[in-house]
Amino acid sequence: MAELSTLARPYAKAAFEYALEKSVLAEWAAQLTTLSAVVEHESMAQVLVNPELTNEQQASTLSDVCGENIGAELKNFISILAANKRLTLVPEIHKQFELYKANQEKSVDVEVISAFELPEETVTQLASALGQKLARQVKVSSSTDSDLLGGVLIRAGDTVIDGSVRGRLNKLAEAMNS
Repeated sequence: MAELSTLARPYAKAAFEYALEKSVLAEWAAQLTTLSAVVEHESMAQVLVNPELTNEQQASTLSDVCGENIGAELKNFISILAANKRLTLVPEIHKQFELYKANQEKSVDVEVISAFELPEETVTQLASALGQKLARQVKVSSSTDSDLLGGVLIRAGDTVIDGSVRGRLNKLAEAMNS
């Protein structure tokens, strides 16, 4: 996993810097979402690892499948990726591009998992508190997991805040076993 992110990072950064310079971040993000979905499709994945096809044929096939959903600049980007045998990295490039974009926009996606459905007011208060703590605009998505027993588990990028009963019981068990 780390190897893929290491290989994808320079391409994601170059794409981000180009889109930022041309003021087309939203367009590139949308196009990369489409491109990533196409690359992840099973039949396209087979095309991209087919040794009988040249890099140009793979790039052309990918560009043709995406059609009008991607612009000429992104088609050039596909050609560069193909020339360097990096087309399979598109989903990771997309993921890192989105992280650069979120960092630029000072926003973060936060996942809140609770044992039961949280009232909208609580989610709003939590988003406000997290926004202040992280100094970012917070976009919250919430879900439930009955295994938590109570409390919440919060994931914001690399940061995990485990305030669940299950997490506390696990910590107590670790402390008792050591």
